[in-house]
Amino acid sequence: MRRKIAVFFIIVVCFLLQSTLFQTLSFASISPNLLIVVVSSFGFMRGRKEGMWIGFFSGLLLDIFFGSVIGFYALIYMYIGYINGFFRKIFFPDDVKLPLILISVSDLGYSLLVYLFLFFLRGKFSFGYYLLHIIIPELVYTIVVTVVLYIVILKINQKLEAFEKRSASKFV
Repeated sequence: MRRKIAVFFIIVVCFLLQSTLFQTLSFASISPNLLIVVVSSFGFMRGRKEGMWIGFFSGLLLDIFFGSVIGFYALIYMYIGYINGFFRKIFFPDDVKLPLILISVSDLGYSLLVYLFLFFLRGKFSFGYYLLHIIIPELVYTIVVTVVLYIVILKINQKLEAFEKRSASKFV
């Protein structure tokens, strides 16, 4: 129960930061995608199932406030969390390279899917412009923010795991 409450607050805080503070700190109307960092991080730290659920609720939050169709972002984030969950077996908390690579690939995949379904299918074929002016700057900004946010999420996850181990040892 403690983990669910902590994850809920992490999702809400990152959503609020992404939609308020980082919108004012945007460079050329580009802001980092904090929810991708949260979903990817919990995906490879906790596994496919938890990554999928966190992705679903993060995407649903975006759908409710910013989406034109309920379920679009929820589906994309759910798949991102699920796919990142496959890397749980090779995840080590001390190694920062794997999280940076996975979060970068997740953000790139997210941006490409958003372009494909929201722009390309509506007849807007300027992929080069979208790549150079939206995808790559958002990717770089997200990577810079990931360095700090990932460490915070990792510490929270380690404290929750330590608490769960202590409480589990009481019942044995």
